[in-house]
Amino acid sequence: MGERRGHILLLEHNKAIADEIADRLAARGFYVEIVSEVDPALEADIDEGVDVLICDIDMPGISWDAVWEVLTERPLEISAIMLSATSDMVQVMTALRLGFSDYFLTPIDDWDALFNCVGRCMAQSALRRENAAYREQLEQANAELRGNVRMLEQDQQAGRHVQMRMLPQSPLLLGDYVFSHSVIPSLYLSGDFTDYFLVGDRHASFVIADVSGHGSSSAFVTVLLKNLFARKRSDYLHRDDPTIMSPLAMLELANRDLLELGIGKFATLVVGLIDLEENMLRYSVAGHLPLPVLVTAEGAQYLQGEGSAVGIMEDAGYQERELELPAQFTLALFSDGILEILPPKDLVDKEKYFLQVFEESCDSPEQMVSRLGLDKVSSAPDDIAALFIGKRA
Repeated sequence: MGERRGHILLLEHNKAIADEIADRLAARGFYVEIVSEVDPALEADIDEGVDVLICDIDMPGISWDAVWEVLTERPLEISAIMLSATSDMVQVMTALRLGFSDYFLTPIDDWDALFNCVGRCMAQSALRRENAAYREQLEQANAELRGNVRMLEQDQQAGRHVQMRMLPQSPLLLGDYVFSHSVIPSLYLSGDFTDYFLVGDRHASFVIADVSGHGSSSAFVTVLLKNLFARKRSDYLHRDDPTIMSPLAMLELANRDLLELGIGKFATLVVGLIDLEENMLRYSVAGHLPLPVLVTAEGAQYLQGEGSAVGIMEDAGYQERELELPAQFTLALFSDGILEILPPKDLVDKEKYFLQVFEESCDSPEQMVSRLGLDKVSSAPDDIAALFIGKRA
């Protein structure tokens, strides 16, 4: 008979008919199990290994609707073929409507039709089992994915908590100067970063950074930058290392460290140092947009500056500029995520609108934030960081 092709359960009380069907199917390579007396519930007779059920609906003790009810309630449906000694059109139509694959009169006179029908039923059963296996694998994969997503969300939430703890006190009062900030991440973790702190007795250093990309890898770079500035501040206080006093030197150091990290990330930065006694500003720009905005009684203007982002090329050049600040001013620095939420479509128009906002809302950072709509942003298309430095006469 060759290789076994499938398991057929034959429910037939007529021994002559059952033997003939079993012999012919066995000759085609099928394994046929004959059951001549069945439990009305059928549960004991149909196991998961059955591929096709051939059922004589005239068997004593059961009815065709009971057969189909049992089949459809099973976890894995089995293809079924109905046998009957009488030709009842209502019975035929009902059986086909309920899902029986075919209907044959006994004794069988068209064996090829039966063999073809059994072959189709075998294929259907094999497909159902494959689909059930795929579904089980998919459900297991989905369960693992949901678990991984929950772990990732927990990790991201923990990372965001750490990032928020890295940010400086807001507001921070240093004599007549007020430093404050706002960070709105597009995801749990942000690639935008800002920091400010006192250096020695008379200087305050500040930085705003926008790391390329989003998520964990970008957030990791913000940790590197935080550590870099904290380390150089400590080196100045304990080793007389003057690097932190030079915005240009800090950009060069950040560029080298990010290149050595080798993770394919770059960052735009503005680094500044304010002499609190002389009211002088020194700053350097590394590819950052929008440029810092200085707001005074005379209006708002962009501070000039240019240079390549850090982390792109080893021989990047930066400039350091010096500016005497007015007795009363607000210096506003933003990451480029702010440009995504401004009403104008064109970049030039966005920059004009940006200055207009500061000219009309220069009384406090809170007014600027409200006018720009940051207080209404729950989720941004890009990370947004804002740093405000103000001095009142």
